[in-house]
Amino acid sequence: MEKTLVLLKPGTLQRALVGEVIGRFERKGLHLCGLKMMQLDDAILSEHYAHLAEKPFFQRVKDSMMANPVIALCLEGTDAIEVVRTLCGPTNGRKAPAGTIRGDFSMSFQENIVHASDGPETAKAEVARFFRPEEIFDWKANNLPATYANDEF
Repeated sequence: MEKTLVLLKPGTLQRALVGEVIGRFERKGLHLCGLKMMQLDDAILSEHYAHLAEKPFFQRVKDSMMANPVIALCLEGTDAIEVVRTLCGPTNGRKAPAGTIRGDFSMSFQENIVHASDGPETAKAEVARFFRPEEIFDWKANNLPATYANDEF
């Protein structure tokens, strides 16, 4: 099973959407194996968004992510990275289709409810950045046979 990181951005807490967003991932069949609230600082955000360091909006993104706590999730499932990104929708909430998290709850490119890892290497690095190994739980959900065919998990 594949693991991926999701960050529920500060606006998600401000708008009281945490339960709704987590519920969408759970209802899809993704397995929650890590969950915590944390206040991000400049150091972790500079590392996390290093690929944006030369962009004019880099500091604005970091400031937004430090405005309030975030909720970090580690989700697991078959093709979890792709499934999560499909549920989230495109980055720009104005262009995200209805039915996706961003399409239903976002009008912004930046204030777009969630961050989701974009590939296997990124997911591995991001899970390690936001969770210590002992914060990731390996537990077996009783619903796997109802969620997947027996050769999919």
